[in-house]
Amino acid sequence: MVRINVIQKLVYPTPSKIILLLIDGLGDIPSEEGGKTPLEAASIPNMDELTKKGICGLMDPISTGITPGSGPSHLALFGYDPFKYDIGRGVLEALGIGLGMTKKDVATRANFATINEEGIITDRRAGRISSEKCRELCELLQARIKSIDDVEIVIKPSKEHRFVVLFRGEGLSDRISDTDPQKDGHPPKEPKSLHTEAKKTEKIVTEFTKRSAELLKSHHPSNFVLLRGFAKYPDIPYMNKLFKIRPAAIATYPMYKGLARLVGMEIIECGETHKEEIKSLKENYPKYDFFYVHIKETDKAGEDGNFSSKTEVLEEVDRYIPEILKLKPECFVITGDHSTPCKLKSHSWHPNPLILYSQYCGADGVEKFCERECVKGGLGRLDATELMPLMLANALKLKKYGA
Repeated sequence: MVRINVIQKLVYPTPSKIILLLIDGLGDIPSEEGGKTPLEAASIPNMDELTKKGICGLMDPISTGITPGSGPSHLALFGYDPFKYDIGRGVLEALGIGLGMTKKDVATRANFATINEEGIITDRRAGRISSEKCRELCELLQARIKSIDDVEIVIKPSKEHRFVVLFRGEGLSDRISDTDPQKDGHPPKEPKSLHTEAKKTEKIVTEFTKRSAELLKSHHPSNFVLLRGFAKYPDIPYMNKLFKIRPAAIATYPMYKGLARLVGMEIIECGETHKEEIKSLKENYPKYDFFYVHIKETDKAGEDGNFSSKTEVLEEVDRYIPEILKLKPECFVITGDHSTPCKLKSHSWHPNPLILYSQYCGADGVEKFCERECVKGGLGRLDATELMPLMLANALKLKKYGA
């Protein structure tokens, strides 16, 4: 990766604009032998046309062969070393719903889940219950579990089956293993301290899980709680200081707002639809010079193994490309944070296709935006941490290096 301290010396503020359209879980693999990926099956004439004018490639989320979580894959795209800034999911979820954290806090991302009589998780997402049901169940848990020993418990809903649990007290550590097995068909894991300093936290988390299960046992399919990504608030520099840009984020899901807040982006509030996201982009376009626009539903479809749904989302997003281009950004990028193949129903190590369009990028002969064609592109195969310098360069925000 390009050293961030080198970029800091080269970057300078300009009025030029960068738009990063992040299609979550974009990359895929054929679901059957000789078959197509969702990108290959989708009718996406606007993205295809953009490939003819821009330059394409494949991008590894953090490193070849490594399957990333959403946190590290996004940080890499924003120019941060994901191995240096190893940030737990709990902090991102907490910040995403606007939950303030103190130095005494440990936050964790939680799922309502379904567990059977044999103690096996049959659905890690409890059938993707509604956000209203999630709020109702969080209120139930909060009313009955306000503290454990000397530790305050804060429970707040996020979206659908997701919520946040914040443990607040002295002597807490985030060095705790997840209870979420990450796959259906397995029993939940016991929380384990990964260091002697986390013994107290292990005890509190174990008791919280036990009490929650007792309170939820009659609330099928949401009759269990899974916890992952225990984290304390990290020390991380803001993007405006690193890259001399005014960054803003447009996202519908709380965790991605949390990621954006963590690196100092302004959160532009929008509705729940892609149309409303693009409307917010257009309305706020004069105010900022870096826009991160997040599309979630492709990742959701991939995790559900729903090929047709993923294709439909891609086709819908494609219809908004002309509206984005009318804004005339100096640099426009379309890519994903990681692949979520429908065949695997989970994040994977596969690289993401990438289009970079600017008046300075040249062209490479690629005419279709998909995995098999982008491998032929002029950018080749690169790590996600290389994208930020490329965007800054194509927006003419970097000075010459050396004499």
